Amino acid sequence: MSKGYWIGRVSISDSEAYKRYTEANAKAFADYGARFLVRAGPSELLEGDARERNVVIEFPTYQAALDCWHSADYQAARTLRKDASLIDLVVVEGYDGPQPGGG
Repeated sequence: MSKGYWIGRVSISDSEAYKRYTEANAKAFADYGARFLVRAGPSELLEGDARERNVVIEFPTYQAALDCWHSADYQAARTLRKDASLIDLVVVEGYDGPQPGGG
């Protein structure tokens, strides 16, 4: 079964409210086995549009990634984020097929 990923691009307008969101989302993330792979580190825009913060969160399965977003705990946390930021968020299924160079 393939892993699932949240890929988010975020612009924060209220850092204190956004901090409350990050504290509140911890339970849902723990319950669904989330692991941060990228969490707002330095980035360089090479093409397209960007936001100030990028996040990639790995889940054990694609379904776990979807279930986390739909969970009551995450939706409660999400209400804290809605007025504090703009976000583009996509849930994607991981790829386990052939890689370039035969790897």
